[in-house]
Amino acid sequence: MIELFRRAGAHAARTAFRAPAGETSYADLLARSATVARALLGGRMDLDEERIAFMLPAGADYAAVQWGIWRAGAIALALNAGAAGAEIEHMLRTAGVRRVIVRGEPAAALAGACSALGVACEELGSLHGAPDGPLPALAPGRRAMIVFTSGTTSKPKGVVSTHGVIEAQIRALVEAWEWRAGDCIPLFLPMHHVHGIINVMSCALWSGACVEPFDGFRLDAVLARVAADAYSVFMAVPTVYVKLIQALEHMEGAQRERLCAAFGRMRLMVSGSAALPANVHARWEELTGQRLLERYGMTEIGMALSNPLHGERRPGSVGLPLPGVDVKLVTEEGAEVHGEDDPGEIWVRGPGVFREYWNNPEATAQGFAEGWFRTGDVAVRERGYYRIMGRQSVDIIKSGGYKISALEIENALLAHPAIRECAVLGVEDPTWGEIVAVAAVLRAGEALDIEALRAWCAGKLSAYKLPRRLAIVASLPSNAMGKVLKPALKSLFPN
Repeated sequence: MIELFRRAGAHAARTAFRAPAGETSYADLLARSATVARALLGGRMDLDEERIAFMLPAGADYAAVQWGIWRAGAIALALNAGAAGAEIEHMLRTAGVRRVIVRGEPAAALAGACSALGVACEELGSLHGAPDGPLPALAPGRRAMIVFTSGTTSKPKGVVSTHGVIEAQIRALVEAWEWRAGDCIPLFLPMHHVHGIINVMSCALWSGACVEPFDGFRLDAVLARVAADAYSVFMAVPTVYVKLIQALEHMEGAQRERLCAAFGRMRLMVSGSAALPANVHARWEELTGQRLLERYGMTEIGMALSNPLHGERRPGSVGLPLPGVDVKLVTEEGAEVHGEDDPGEIWVRGPGVFREYWNNPEATAQGFAEGWFRTGDVAVRERGYYRIMGRQSVDIIKSGGYKISALEIENALLAHPAIRECAVLGVEDPTWGEIVAVAAVLRAGEALDIEALRAWCAGKLSAYKLPRRLAIVASLPSNAMGKVLKPALKSLFPN
C-alpha cells in the first residue's frame, strides 16, 4: 500500500469531502476506491499500467475513481470536461486509452471521441467489484498518472508521473506550507491540472484535511462559506482574486468588512498557475490583510519554487526552491548563471520531476540535459528570490541586446489608468531585432495612442528604454478577454 492510502487509513474517521449532499469520510473513500479497483480488475491480479481515463467533477467520486485506478495497478488520466472533441480524441489516442469512466451520460465531445476510437464509456454506478480480495502491490517507480500539457507551443504531450513522483510533490508542499489535519480548503480549480489534483486535493487528503468541492468557481457559494469561517487554506488563480476584489468593492460596508475579516483569518492563501499582477497583490492585502503566497510550477515538475509560509512574500516573485528541489538558471549558451539580475532558463532536478512524455522519447530526450529538466521558462534571481520573466519561446522579447519580459511589461501597464487588460508581444524589426507591441482593452470612456503610452512608459519602464522600442498599440473590444488578446495581436501584426 502506498503512503497516501496508509495515511488515509490513519484518518479513517475524519471527513475527507464535505458537500451539500453529504460528507465522505476517509474510511468511506478507501472502501469506495477498493470497490472501483476490484471492478476494474474484473478478476485479474493487476492491470499492469493500463491507461484508464475519467471525466468527473471535483469531489469524492473523483478521488474514489482516481484512487481506484491506482489501486488496480492502472494509470489515471483525468479529462477536461470543457475540452473539444478533437482534443479529447488526441489524448485518448496518444495514451492508448480503452475505457473511460463517467457519471451519467457522457458529454457530447467525449461520446464522439470515444465512438471514433472504439473506447468504452463505463458508468461509475455500474462499477461493482467483489467485496474483498487482494489488490496489486504498488512500487514507487510504477507509473500512476498522465496529465497532458496545455499545448501552447506544440500538440499537448502526456506527462507521466510515478507514484514516487506524486509522493515527492505532495511531501514538498505539505512540509513547506505546513498542511495539517485540521485544515479545510475549497476546491473549485480544474481537475485536469496539477494545481487542483496535487496542490489542493492530494495535499489535503495526505494530511487528513477536509475538502469542500465546487463545480467550478461559484462566487456567491464560495463567499458564503468564507463568511462562515469554513476555510483555513485557500488556493486560486489570479483571475479568481480579481473577481473576489471586484465583488468585495461592490459590497456595502458591513458585508465587505465581515468577508474581508474572514479572509484575513485564514492561515494561508496561495495564488498560482499564472503571474499575479502586483496591483492585485497589493489590493488584496489592503482589503484583507493577507499577503498572497505566489509559487511556481508546471505539469512536468509539480511545484518547484515558493514564497515562504513564514517570512517575506515578495510581490512579483515566486520565492525559493521547495524542499527536495534543486533549481539553477542556465544561459542560452549553456553556462550556469551564478550571480543575480542575469536571466537564464530554469532547470529543475529532484524526486518530483516527471518520468517521461508518454510514447514520445524524442520530446523526453529534448526536455532533459545532464539529469536536469529544462522548463523553457526564463527567470532572474533578485536578492535571493526568483522572478519569472516568461516562456523562453513566447514571452521573452529580444530587442537591441536586451531580453525584455513581456509579462513584466504587461504587469506594469496594468497600472496605467486607461488600461483594463493588456497583452504584449514582440514583433520583428530590422533595426532592433524585435520591437514591442501592446494590445489593450481600455476602461470605459478612455482613449490611448502610442505617443501618450510612450510618455507614460518613460517613467515606469525606463530600464528597458521602452519608449524607443514601443512601436505598435492596438485597442481591442472589451470582449477580447484573457488568452484571446495575444492571438488577436498576432493576427493584426503577424510580422
